[in-house]
Amino acid sequence: MKKILLILLAVTLLGGEIHSQVKWQTIEQAAQIDTKSNNKLFFVDFSTSWCGWCKKMDRETFTDPVVVAILNKYYIPVKFDAEGGATFTWNGTKYSNPQTPGQKPQPHQFTRAILGQKIGYPSFALFNKTRGLTQILQGYQGAYDFSMILWFYCSGDSDKYTFDEYRAIFQEEIKPVMMKSLGL
Repeated sequence: MKKILLILLAVTLLGGEIHSQVKWQTIEQAAQIDTKSNNKLFFVDFSTSWCGWCKKMDRETFTDPVVVAILNKYYIPVKFDAEGGATFTWNGTKYSNPQTPGQKPQPHQFTRAILGQKIGYPSFALFNKTRGLTQILQGYQGAYDFSMILWFYCSGDSDKYTFDEYRAIFQEEIKPVMMKSLGL
């Protein structure tokens, strides 16, 4: 009986770790959040169904416990289909993406507005608490570097250091504070 209880306890504990995941919202949900009462930054993942690097990010980076903890605690994480047909209003501007049947999918108006001429997938946009654009990141990001970048902005360290200075002190000075804040 004790063995069964131990096995169940182990499965429960491991299950919590294995199933730890980013609590993604749609762009429509994020657009409805009242920015006056919001205390989190916005994170938008611009991806497509055909993007192999996007899928690798989903499998590897967005399942990393540190990345998951940062995104869920300090950001409103949004998974956005960069070629999809969503219609929504973001900061007073209405965006849509009317598709012509039989034509190749085109980047969404929001994708073009945020990424400009540098459309590539995956891409990520960090917005402040009132949805003002702070930073654009492009290309595949490994979990360690991605957690460093996310923490740089959500911790306010971007106001204290250049990113090169920050990267130089991250492992020794910043990461222990980050891990403690995340309860990891």
